[in-house]
Amino acid sequence: MSEEETTKEEPTSDNNGGGVQQDTITELDRADQIAERLKRENDRKEALLNREESLEARRRVGGVAEAGQAPVKKEETPAEYRKRVEQEMRKGRTNFN
Repeated sequence: MSEEETTKEEPTSDNNGGGVQQDTITELDRADQIAERLKRENDRKEALLNREESLEARRRVGGVAEAGQAPVKKEETPAEYRKRVEQEMRKGRTNFN
């Protein structure tokens, strides 16, 4: 197949008077244009995906960080409670009368 056989004419708008100008664009040129457009779109999607992955990683790490969180209060066992109350009673801090 020669280039003349694969040449295709596509109408394009003319900026001068609104008429239609006939440009000859080979199928190979058209395929190159489509490939460039697809590459730009894929690059854009890749950048967005990288941003999403980064955001998700920050969310996961942010949920595990201990800085700035209130300390967890430990519940007293009955033995610990008894010991604390006895100490307070000895020091005169607690009055049960």
